[in-house]
Amino acid sequence: MKKENAMIKKDAKIYVAGHRGLVGSAIWKNLESKGYTNLVGRSHEELNLLDGAKVKAFFDAEWPEYVILAAAYVGGIKANNTYRADFIYRNLGIQQNVILESFRHNVKKLLFLGSTCIYPREAKQPIGEDELLQGALEYTNEPYAIAKIAGLKMCESFNIQYGTNYIAVMPTNLYGPGDNFDLETSHVLPAMIRKIHLAKALMENNWEAIRADLERLPVHGVDGQSGETEIRYMLEKQGVLDNRLELWGTGKPLREFLWSEDMADASVYLLENVDFKDTYAEGETEIRNCHINIGSGKEISIADLAALIARKVGYRGELHFNPELPDGTMRKLTDVSKLHALGWKHTVDLDEGIERLYDWYLKH
Repeated sequence: MKKENAMIKKDAKIYVAGHRGLVGSAIWKNLESKGYTNLVGRSHEELNLLDGAKVKAFFDAEWPEYVILAAAYVGGIKANNTYRADFIYRNLGIQQNVILESFRHNVKKLLFLGSTCIYPREAKQPIGEDELLQGALEYTNEPYAIAKIAGLKMCESFNIQYGTNYIAVMPTNLYGPGDNFDLETSHVLPAMIRKIHLAKALMENNWEAIRADLERLPVHGVDGQSGETEIRYMLEKQGVLDNRLELWGTGKPLREFLWSEDMADASVYLLENVDFKDTYAEGETEIRNCHINIGSGKEISIADLAALIARKVGYRGELHFNPELPDGTMRKLTDVSKLHALGWKHTVDLDEGIERLYDWYLKH
């Protein structure tokens, strides 16, 4: 399936939407490391991608040749379930504006980043691209999933109708430098790292470490200057107790994780080497499911993940799972055979990645 390198010129103007996010920042660094010199990015303060007029004005001024759409409104299971309207309307708006202006400004290639939450809750495992729309979605992140399905179908439809070259990729759960450690909105892995770090500090009565952590990133207004009673109350609400850490669900769900810098490398590789015509079989009468899964193809239970992080952090307290809180999808392993056939495989396994991320967290 792999084709000859598309030979993007090193001075080609590449717009990375969401260049300060977990994936976008890693993609930016990867492009720089490969010698690309004409990268364009705008922060949310500089360019609100929900404002169609401002997005049009940006494209009118910059005329990028390539676009990587890594901007999105994202969060973990709690945020997805709580802010359902925000997750669908914001992501639909971002996608609509950036993809449409890319078309109007004759962008040579666009890379759209989605998520493997697009697949049905009861999808066949491991999940191949053909599982899309074969069943009901997981309820807790249904609005976000629908927005991402709309985005990949928008790319696919523009390609079919107008001959554009838009590639949609669906990464598995990502983690890495620059991750979100906010306990209300973060994904499971960074949230666990922070909670286990705090649980260890509390167990060791290390209030200096607790206060330093909260000073850097307050929780519900509780920061490093707050009183000990107030801090203890907040930690208890987050499941952090003296000798025990309470976590959501049963611990039984299986999850796949990919190091964000691996995701960035896969993204740049596909931008350079793969065109839309390489994503489906020649001669198909119904062109669909042209998106590409990006993952490691390996999975771990949430309970085993918690135990692994605890070992890396050095926490020896009890890990207790609360079955009254939701698990989310029980299993969500991607079939990455299409990605492998296109010539790319991951390099950073979870054991190494957790060590790297915890080290990054302590330093930043």
